[in-house]
Order: sequence, then structure tokens, then C-alpha cells
Amino acid sequence: MNQDIELPSEEALLPPAEPPHGKLALHLPARHNPTLQKLVDRINADDEVYALWECANVNAVTRLDMSDHGPVHVHIIANIALKLLRLLIASGVQPSIVRDHGLTTEDAEVVVVLAALTHDLGMSIHRMDHEQFSLFIAQMKLREWLDGAYGDARTATIVRSETLHAIISHRSDGRPLTVEAGVVRVADALDMTKGRSRIPFEAGQVDIHSLSAAAIDKVEISRGETKPIRIAVTMTNSAGIFQIDELLKEKLHGSGLEPYVQVEATVEGEAEKKLIQVFRL
Repeated sequence: MNQDIELPSEEALLPPAEPPHGKLALHLPARHNPTLQKLVDRINADDEVYALWECANVNAVTRLDMSDHGPVHVHIIANIALKLLRLLIASGVQPSIVRDHGLTTEDAEVVVVLAALTHDLGMSIHRMDHEQFSLFIAQMKLREWLDGAYGDARTATIVRSETLHAIISHRSDGRPLTVEAGVVRVADALDMTKGRSRIPFEAGQVDIHSLSAAAIDKVEISRGETKPIRIAVTMTNSAGIFQIDELLKEKLHGSGLEPYVQVEATVEGEAEKKLIQVFRL
């Protein structure tokens, strides 16, 4: 990978300091990948997909008291996925779309970003089987976005197919067959900071999911010393271990990225922050 190619900033991997008013525009470092930038511009102009993200979040947050699955979440995941992929490529890992189809690393970037942005569209229908619902909604949107983005039908079809594979592989029992799908699967688990659990936690939804997410203060992704990727998780309370041991570990296992990722978690400060005063069952 060219040393001048950007990695997403740490700020791009975090929720906004304040909830966005109106549409949240996607921002990704895509200046070295004109096809990806063209697609990001098309998606930013697509009011329908933004409405679908809003519907997904209504089902997730308003109706099911779950964490964010809307535009903020997919924006973060797209940046995380792009960062993971670029770190892997920089260390010599070849994307599957390059190895198996003879396409380019830039095409691999398109796949992980598109999959990250569409992986939860099925939540607009229902939580149950949302990964499968995401496939037919994404198929529709991918045809629109990719129209004319590539000069030949073969490349566009391969990119679309690899994106759909990455979408279905992000589910808990998914079986990624590509590097790109593994990247999206792990990226999905890395949106774990307290910002993502803010709405259900402040609304009184106290369970291990919201409690543990509220304990995650920061997730940093960088080049590792012994492996291509180092994930450093800072917690304010050891309850955050649930996010790492049950959620991140589950997504990392079977992703194909296990040899390339090292995970470290620390509790910040001398005393643990109290997340709740009294818990009654």
C-alpha cells in the first residue's frame, strides 16, 4: 500500500459529540480511490437509504431498546472497516477480491465500505433475520450505486456479489469466506463505545449489554508490534469485559482475521467508575 494513503482518523471512529441534526454526511478518506469517492458522493445524495437507516434505528432503539443501528453506526463501521483493511494491505495481506478475481485493492475498499453501510438495512424490517433482509434491500441499492461506476459488467457484478457475501457473514453464526467479509464482521463488533449505548442506557435500559457498552471509554486501532492490527480498548469499569469476551471475541472467532489482530484491554484510573448506584432484580 502506498505510504501516502490515509487511514481514517480516530475521530471518525467515534460517535459525534452531539446527536446530528438532519442528515449525517459520510466522511471517509477516499481521495486515493476515485471510485470509492464517487460512490460515497452518490450515497450522500441518496435520501432513500438515509430513510432506511432511520427506520432501522427506530426498530432498534425506539421499539426494541437496543443500541444504535442507524446512520451514526454505519458511518463508524465504514471507517473502521476501511482502517482495518488498509492496515492489513500495508502488512502484505492480499484481499480476496484481488486473489480470486484479479481485481484491485481499491475494489476491496469499495466492498468493505458498501457492506458496512448496508449490513443492517434489514433492521428496517425486523430484528429477526435482519441479515437476510439486508441482502435484498442492499441488492436494490447496490445496483443503483454501482451503475456506471465501473466500465464493465463483470467488475460491477463481482463487487456486488462480494459485498452481499460480507453482509450475510456479519451475523453471529456467519462464516466469512473472504478477507473483506472478515473485516466487516470484526468492524461491526468494534463500535462498542459508550456513545453507542447512550440512548437505551439513559432511558433506563440496564442490562449487561448497555452496562458493558457504557464501560467502554475508547477503542483505538493502530498498527501492531507483532501483528498487523492492534486494538486497544480502554474501560472505566471491568463490566466492559463482556463487550470484549462475548461480542468482539465471537465476531473475531471464525472471521479469518485471528492471525492478524491483537486485542488489549485496560481499566483506566485507580478506582472503577460507578455506572449505577443501585441494581435491583
